[in-house]
Amino acid sequence: MAEHIPQKRSRGRPKSVWKDKPAATVQALDRAMVLLNALAADDKVTLTELSLRVGMSPSTAHRLLTTLQQHGVVEFEEATQNWMVGVEAFRIGSSFVRRIKIAEVGRNVMRDLMEDTGETANMGISDQGDVVFISQVETSNPIRAFFRPGTRAHMHASGIGKALMAEFARTDVEKILQKKGLPAFTPKTLTSADALMADLAAIRARRWSLDDEENNLGMRCLASPIFNEFSEPVAGVSISGPTARLEDDRLGELGPRVRRAAGEITELIGGVTPER
Repeated sequence: MAEHIPQKRSRGRPKSVWKDKPAATVQALDRAMVLLNALAADDKVTLTELSLRVGMSPSTAHRLLTTLQQHGVVEFEEATQNWMVGVEAFRIGSSFVRRIKIAEVGRNVMRDLMEDTGETANMGISDQGDVVFISQVETSNPIRAFFRPGTRAHMHASGIGKALMAEFARTDVEKILQKKGLPAFTPKTLTSADALMADLAAIRARRWSLDDEENNLGMRCLASPIFNEFSEPVAGVSISGPTARLEDDRLGELGPRVRRAAGEITELIGGVTPER
C-alpha cells in the first residue's frame, strides 16, 4: 500500500469557508460568525490556532474576538491565552432551546387537546409585534384551520396574540399597536384601541381569549397563554375551527379546556402560572 503523504497546509482563507457568500453579506459579521463557529468546536483555543483554522490573519481575528468579548459572546483567559465561548452566547442560544422545548414538550398536550375538542390545536409565540405559529396538530375534520409553522399574524386579530397581549404590560401593548396598527381583516376585527383594551381586560380575567371571526370570516379560535418560570407569557396554545362547530354554547366548556392545556404545558416546562 502506498504511503499517504499529508499535504502541506496552505495559508490564507480556506475556500470552503469564504466562497459563495451572498452579495448582501456584511463581511465583518460574516467573519465573526465563522470565528464563533470554529470557537464552539473546542472548549478553549489560542488566537494562533483559531486564526490558522479559519484562514484569517491573527490581527483581524483578534479585532473581531475583542468586539465579541465586549458583548460577552466570547471570553479570554489571561493565564492560558485561550479564547472560549462566553456566557452571553449561552443566553442567546437558550432562547432558541426554550422555544424548541415548548414545542416538543407541548406536542402530546396539543394532541390530547385536539382529540378532546375535535379541532386543530396550535402553538405560537410573539415576535416583533406579531404572532408566529411554531407547531400545529391538525384535526381530521375536512374543514379545518391551517397555519404553516413560521406563519405570522397580527396579534390583535389572533386568539394567541390576544391571549399574550392580555398578559403584557399596557405600555408594551401600546408599543405593539403603534408599530403594527389595528388593520381590519373582517368586519369583526377590533380596530379601536379602546375596544381591544376592554377585550384584553376580559381575557386577562378568565385567562382565555376568543378570536371571533376577527381574522377570517367563518373561523373562530380560543387560546390561552403559557408561562415560564418567572410567570412571564412566552407562548400560547389554541384551538381553531369553523364557527359552525365552535358555537356559542360550547365556548364556556372549550375556553377552560384550552386554559387547562396551557397550564399543563406551563408545568411541563417548569413554568409558573401567575395567581389572580
